[in-house]
Amino acid sequence: MPSELVPSELLTLTGVLLDELRASIRGNVYPRGNPNFTEYTAIWNGNVLSPAQAVACPLDAEDVSKIIIFCAKHSLSLSIKAGGYGTAGLAVGGDIVIDMSRLTDIEIEIPKEDGSYTSLHDMPQPNSKGKQAVKSATTSATPNPGKRRREEDVQLRVPDSASPSVTAFLRDGSMGTPGPSVRRRVSGTTYVAGSSSYNPVDLVDGEHANGSTIQSAHEPQADGQPEDSTGGVQTTHIITINRPLPQPDDSNSAGNAPLNADPFGYLDRPGPIDHTSNMHSSFSSMSGRTMYSSWGPGSSTFVANPRLPSTNRSMPSQSTPIHKMAYVTFGAGMRQKEIDMYTANHPLPGRAITGDDDLIPYHVPSAAHPTGSSIMLLGGFGFLSRIHGLSVDNVVEVEMVLADGRIVVVNEKEHPELWWAIRGAGPAFGVATRYKAKAFPVPAVFAGNLLYRFNKATAASLIKHFRDCVKGAPRELYANVFLTAGPAGKDSLIVIQMCYVGPKEKGQEYLSAISSWDGEKSLLNEVNEKSFLHQQDSVAQVLRGKAGKQWFIRSTLITSLPDEIIHKTVLEFSETPVGCTWLFELAGGAISDFDDSCIPKSNREAAFTVAALHQWDMGLDDYRCISTAESWIRDTLKSVSTGGVFPSFLGRHEAPKRVTGCFGENWDRLCKLKQQYDPANVFRNSLWPLDQKGEKVADPTIREPPPEPSAGTSFDILVQIQAEREAKERAATADSSSGS
Repeated sequence: MPSELVPSELLTLTGVLLDELRASIRGNVYPRGNPNFTEYTAIWNGNVLSPAQAVACPLDAEDVSKIIIFCAKHSLSLSIKAGGYGTAGLAVGGDIVIDMSRLTDIEIEIPKEDGSYTSLHDMPQPNSKGKQAVKSATTSATPNPGKRRREEDVQLRVPDSASPSVTAFLRDGSMGTPGPSVRRRVSGTTYVAGSSSYNPVDLVDGEHANGSTIQSAHEPQADGQPEDSTGGVQTTHIITINRPLPQPDDSNSAGNAPLNADPFGYLDRPGPIDHTSNMHSSFSSMSGRTMYSSWGPGSSTFVANPRLPSTNRSMPSQSTPIHKMAYVTFGAGMRQKEIDMYTANHPLPGRAITGDDDLIPYHVPSAAHPTGSSIMLLGGFGFLSRIHGLSVDNVVEVEMVLADGRIVVVNEKEHPELWWAIRGAGPAFGVATRYKAKAFPVPAVFAGNLLYRFNKATAASLIKHFRDCVKGAPRELYANVFLTAGPAGKDSLIVIQMCYVGPKEKGQEYLSAISSWDGEKSLLNEVNEKSFLHQQDSVAQVLRGKAGKQWFIRSTLITSLPDEIIHKTVLEFSETPVGCTWLFELAGGAISDFDDSCIPKSNREAAFTVAALHQWDMGLDDYRCISTAESWIRDTLKSVSTGGVFPSFLGRHEAPKRVTGCFGENWDRLCKLKQQYDPANVFRNSLWPLDQKGEKVADPTIREPPPEPSAGTSFDILVQIQAEREAKERAATADSSSGS
């Protein structure tokens, strides 16, 4: 075993070293045994036991630099935790975990007159507003900030605000007796949905737009004083808009536009919208309510629950943005949902159809499921990807700390080779501390869910219908199809989600097409116009993922979805445990427009991204939770797979071949850059599958934290699966050689 991979639990961080680390940075340090240590090393996947000796919470890039230098000095490994959503456990696999949760500054700016932005070079460091140094934080007098952070994280992960009707449906279904096709359940635990965790607040006055500050509760103040009843606060700066607001182009001026002007005209300047067009009859008759169909046989029933919070907020759906984009600067500790909440609550100027001033929310293209900030370096596929590209395609600058402790700002002009590498493989090259990314106006979306019972006899027909409906779809349309569990004790479901980034009249065409399938009754149709902020929770709402459970994820990109693959998928899914969800997401669109990052064209041109998302209870041994995902992704989909996946979809115990497949023909170039920027493999606790000598670490379990002892032995099946696969590959190679 290479020396760099010696398990860190064999090392001991002495009090002298802890004191040295504490003295070198302004942020807090929590050694093993401190209650905060446990909280900060907890991640989304419960089947991970961190071997770390301490957690350091830096306040800025300088702190990160000093931690890296400290680790190099004492031959300690490090790992970076930006959100804790990764299932592999690499974020907490080092001797020292660098937790980025204190780096939460965020601001939004409109482009300068020439379209440029304020460089990170010219912006103050986080936690230094007003040029006042933050006092050194202590550990003894501070209440449990790790617990507070975890509790906030749990609240952010409650996705019920996406659609109260879907929440109610998935909670109990209120349906009749399930038929004999109910699949086996991994656990008898009943899912009980929580309440809405967040409702955007309206701006009370114009103070924020004039450059004042707001407060956000994240951590205790850095002087180590206990929090008051409102919690510790940090100030977040809003860039002041001092110059007069520019007018939209005359050709697209809302003030001169007819009342039926397209609020999304800035995208493609389409013709006028016919607001008199009728919506799908069964949908329009609801007048904003939700359409339910009974679970058992019988006539459809319409139900509206007035006690559920409404997602139909006042939205500027008939307004025209003045700026085609904005720029959002945020620290690496900001989670995706926090960024969305911030930009939704700090809209930018627009023009209403009446010609009056209006405000329109802007959003950074991000993942369709809530994550931490690392998606800005690893891919990031979501609702805006088909129209604006992946998250990595919309980053314009990154402040990063390199393996030697240097702090650099990386963009297309500064460190261009590194710029190419970090957008796709960033965690292997440095620690990102701040990002600047593009954000785009999203006045509203026409989006929601269509739910059907999973029936082996008809499921393939529905998936083929979905595939045919979205073939050739415009970039404004995001669409997916889930195979997932239903309410407790009920049949599994097929869930079709669509999100049209544009006016509902256009999105309605696709809803009508998809919902025209007549193989089964739709159990629920709640597609309507809503805020993008609510839509961002929709995938998480259907997935119903819970932190602390065992997680296993496998994914691939496919070039097509032929009938044979669909039929095999339906049959295989019917034999999986109920904690398993399989997902097809429509890819393509703007994703293939970009070729200036290490994510190869072959993967960018995929037709669908596919994922098996499996969760089950700690202590429960069910090898099928792993074997079914491996078999479906690696065998069933092999004939249509590109051989790669977007790096943000990598999971636990990925073989080196799977990682290199993320980069395809770009892998050799990446390896050369890795040797240039991190020859000692300082950032080994990342997706990087090679050791310091450049050799592949054949056993992925060696470079990841060990499993939690109470988790069970489900993951042991991976050893057997991988051994059998390697034996088949060797046999195939031998046969090929003998035949030649």
